[in-house]
Amino acid sequence: MNSDIQLRRIEAVKLAYAINKIEGVPVSDYARRLYTRWASGEITGKEMKDALISTHRKYEESNN
Repeated sequence: MNSDIQLRRIEAVKLAYAINKIEGVPVSDYARRLYTRWASGEITGKEMKDALISTHRKYEESNN
């Protein structure tokens, strides 16, 4: 991954944190780790989204 893409991803993560903070939505440590891995190019956007969705589904199932 080139540095321009990585910098754009880092800015996207910062923006996502800011939006969540404005909305009062906490960001889990797990989500932060996934965002960091995505920004550095370790995982794809699809892998990040799939992991987050899977975690939310497991949480919902355990609370029903």
